[in-house]
Amino acid sequence: RLVARGLVHPTLSKVYPLAETGQAAFDVHRNAHQGKVGVLCLAPREGLGIRDEQTRARHLTAINRFRGV
Repeated sequence: RLVARGLVHPTLSKVYPLAETGQAAFDVHRNAHQGKVGVLCLAPREGLGIRDEQTRARHLTAINRFRGV
């Protein structure tokens, strides 16, 4: 509920395609990430599971805070 209300922002540091799941797990094991690590399982690209574009747009900076770190 807090995420839906925009009070908590799950930060995502990197997204891997399904074929690179091993690398994603290795990066988590090495603690080489800040925030969450995502794996695209059923989607060919990011952003396809978004249901509320306006809310996401308002909080996009906070969500992507740790990208590339």
